[in-house]
Parts: sequence; C-alpha cells; structure tokens
Amino acid sequence: MANMKSLHPLMLAGTGSDVGKSIIATALCRIFRQDGYCPAPFKAQNMALNSYVTADGLEIGRAQAVQAEAAGIPCEADMNPILLKPQSDHTSQVVLLGKPIGNKNAYDYWRHEGKEELRKEVHAAFDRLSQRFNPIVMEGAGSIAELNLRDTDLVNMPMARYADARVILVADIDRGGVFASAYGSIMLQDEEDRNRIKGIIVNKFRGDMRLFEDGRRMLEDVCGVPVLGVIPFMKDIHIEEEDSQNLTLPSPKERENLDNIPSLGGGRGRLTVLIIRLPYISNFTDFDALERDPRIELAYTDKADELKCADIIILPGTKSTINDLRWLHQSGMAEAILRARREGKTILGICGGYQMMGQTIEDPHHIEGPVSSMPGLGLLPIHTIMAQEKTTRQTTFKLRNDSSEVLKGYEIHMGRTNSTEGEMQGLVQFEDGTTDGYYRDEHCMGTYIHGILDNQSFVDFLLRPFADRIASHHETIDYQTYKQQQYDLLADRVRQYLDMNKLYSILTP
Repeated sequence: MANMKSLHPLMLAGTGSDVGKSIIATALCRIFRQDGYCPAPFKAQNMALNSYVTADGLEIGRAQAVQAEAAGIPCEADMNPILLKPQSDHTSQVVLLGKPIGNKNAYDYWRHEGKEELRKEVHAAFDRLSQRFNPIVMEGAGSIAELNLRDTDLVNMPMARYADARVILVADIDRGGVFASAYGSIMLQDEEDRNRIKGIIVNKFRGDMRLFEDGRRMLEDVCGVPVLGVIPFMKDIHIEEEDSQNLTLPSPKERENLDNIPSLGGGRGRLTVLIIRLPYISNFTDFDALERDPRIELAYTDKADELKCADIIILPGTKSTINDLRWLHQSGMAEAILRARREGKTILGICGGYQMMGQTIEDPHHIEGPVSSMPGLGLLPIHTIMAQEKTTRQTTFKLRNDSSEVLKGYEIHMGRTNSTEGEMQGLVQFEDGTTDGYYRDEHCMGTYIHGILDNQSFVDFLLRPFADRIASHHETIDYQTYKQQQYDLLADRVRQYLDMNKLYSILTP
C-alpha cells in the first residue's frame, strides 16, 4: 500500500433510486483491492430495513457491510454514519454512528433543524475513514437532481464537495429514458457541481451492446462527459441486496405461470421452504444461503392458502413487529401457520418472527406505536417486552446439545424475551453459558440471531426431520466461499465493460 498512489475519493451518484449504485460500488471496492489499494465504502445516509452489526456492536446499512466485505476489511459505523429504518410510510428510526437516537417523521427530519449537527457528524466520519483508506468509494442516495431537498442534502453533491470527490453518474437504461435522466441530472446542477461530474456509467443494459454504440456517442455529446462503460444486466451474479423491493424469488402462485421455474411441492428430492413476506420484512438476506442450497426450493408468500405446499415455514425479521403480527391475524396467515404446525410442518421464527411465535408482545413504552399489547401466535411459551435499549452485537454460539462447532451470527432487536413456563429451552448456547431462542421440538423453534442460516450445520439441523425425503446426490456449498467467488465474478464482469484506465486517470491527482 505504501507504494500505491493516493487517489481522489470516488462518488457514484444516481439519476434515481435503484439504478445500481450499490452493486457498482461493491464491484469497485473489489477491483481496487485486487489492484493493490486499500479501499473503503462510504454512504453518508442510507435508508434501508436490511442492516448489519459491526464487530463493536454498531448498526449500519447492509450494503456498506457487503461493500466492506468485498474490499476485504471489517465493516464499521463510519462507513454509514446515518441509517434511516422506516417504521411506517411517514416515520423512521434514525441510527447515528451505529446507535438509535429516536424516531422521526419525514417532515421533521427533512426540515433544517438539526441538519447541520448531522452534517458535522457525517463529515467527521468521512475524515476518519479517509485517514486510513484509499480510495474511499462513496455512494449517493436516490437522484442527485431533487431540487426540493438540495438545501438539506447530506449524502449527494454537498458530500462530494466536502470530500473533493470525483463524481460518476450511474444511469439505468433498463427503465428507459436514459438520455433524459442523465442529461437532466447533470444540467440541473449548479456550475461547480456540474464540473465535478467526470463520467457516466450506463447500467443494466440488456441485449447486444453493439446496438448502443451510436447511443453512447450521442450521450457523450449531449452531456459533455465521457461514458466510462455500459454495464450489462447481471442476473447471473448474486450479491446480497439491501432493499426488500429487490426480492426476486417468485411466490408459489407466480411459479405456476413461469415455464422455467418448477412449481413447489413437486418432489425431486427437495424440500419446500416458504418465507412469510411480511409488510415490514427486514434482514431478508438471512435467506440468501437457503436460496443457493440444492436441497431446497425457496419462495416468499403473503397468501395464507399457499402455506399448504410448505415443508418449512419461516417467519422473518421485521422493523414493525406488532404491525406485522396484526397483519398475520387479519390476513388469515396466522390461522394458516397454526394449521401447518398441527400438520407437522416446521415453523422457524427469526428475530421479530421469533417474538411473534410467543404468547404475547408488550410495548409499554410505545416504541413501535400506540398499541401496548398484542397476542402472539402461541406456538412458543415465551413473552416479549419491547425495551427502549436496542441489542446490537455479533455473536458466536453452539447449537443446543452440540458442542462440536462454533457458529456465527448477529443480533439487532429491541425486545427482551422470557419463558412463560420457567426455564428457557434455548435453541443455541453462548460461550458464557447463556442461551438464545426457544426450542420446543424439532418442528417448532425461534431465535434472535440473524445470519444463523449462513451456518451449514444449522441448516442441516433444520432439515434433519426430513432427511428421508432429500435426495442423497445433492451437494451443499460453503456460503462464505460462495460469496467471495461472487465478488470476484462481479469484479471481472465490471472490468470487462468499464474503462478502468480512464477511471484511474480521473481519480489520480
């Protein structure tokens, strides 16, 4: 690293939301690492329900944790100093430097009060990172042309100005209007910010690249900046997503209309695992490893009648446990889950899903809203009280009655859960002898631990009751190795289509 040239920070700004900034940032973190640099990701403010916990127990957006993993470094709170976790259409929990500081409605948050204090915190986080890493791969949020938010913006061009970053505009050609969105995004900047934009990446191209050669030249002519690359739509490379809108697994009903995806419950030596698609589902990356497991057919569902084809039903984490529990009761999903339990199917709850499986959930401090108490599903003899202090930590543990292997995961939750029948029958045990979760039997259990399904031995434990139905020829994969392979594949693909020599010339002082 000592012999590497210092590079300007790079900001990937967008013509809109979901144009692919995060995935390109992940690729560049990997590429810079491969080229001998020591990069680090940075996103001043992120809005996401999918989060992660640093080694020192602080919460950040999952995208920055993924980018840090691609860069080969531990993630830390400075990489995402402000995280907004939506709790409804109008309110979000504000997490500052890894710790929640309260709930804000959108109107109050986007007004000017308190913004300069947050800006100072964001700048200080960037400064700490830039002293230790090079280059800083920055990511904007949404569109850089939201004129009504410009005065309160913490994450886009004002942050680029502070960092003296070179800005690359990412435009999504798949949604159409790439010329207008790129040109408009640049022309709506003031002169200083317009001059800071040094290139364009056209992302999510489908089809024959040669058909866009004239378009590429036209885009350069009209925008006045070079097109550094046209990146194809990469549906064959799997990187963990940060937004539940990007959940791509079809439901059982959707599968019936897709010729290339087999319907569930059809045998073939695989088990059917259905994840309840809660309205406020969070940390859905808990299930990425299952999606790659050849013994499993995985799908999401929000339809009660679809649970009949499941072998295993998973209640996932949620940012609004009581609201989602109410939805389970009102939608008929709760009754369908209880029926599935009586029929011998396996029910697993994770975090908020674990809380829902109990007798009651109480919220005396109204952390989640006005409801003080809500009956649970009654599947586990536990009772949860929502606490004002959030638990955030990485964990190591062993499975109940099994001391052979140390597993890894992390916790992010507000509740405290106790047994209604005396001693907790823990699902896992920590080094200090304490336990987590509740194990009622091999078909009914819950845990607070996110990432537990990334551990192959726990998945084997979950599938064990169905061993006689799983084809013996299925070979499992090591998920951590798989993720590293995907980062390398992503880097190779982006190198193929992005002019890295021109990008390095832009970043070199």
